[in-house]
Amino acid sequence: MMKQAAFAVVGGVAAVAAVPVALGAAGFTGAGIAASSLAAKMMSAAAVANGGGVAAGSLVATLQSGQLGSARQPKSSWPLLGQV
Repeated sequence: MMKQAAFAVVGGVAAVAAVPVALGAAGFTGAGIAASSLAAKMMSAAAVANGGGVAAGSLVATLQSGQLGSARQPKSSWPLLGQV
C-alpha cells in the first residue's frame, strides 16, 4: 500500500514537472509562440474561429500564459500548468 502511494506521488510530481517541457515542445515559449509550431497552428485556428483575434481565456491564451509563468493566470489553473 505504501509502495503504491509512493509511486502515485512520484508520478504526480513527474507529470506536473513535465507540463512546461511539453508546452515548450509544442511551441509555447517565453518569447511568444514559435513560428511553424503546433502552437502557431492552434493560434491561427483560434484567431480564424474568433474573427481575427485570440480570445482572452481561450485554450491558446491559457497555455501561453502558463508557459510565461504569468501572475495574471488564474490560480485555479496553476496545477494544470505546473505552477504549484
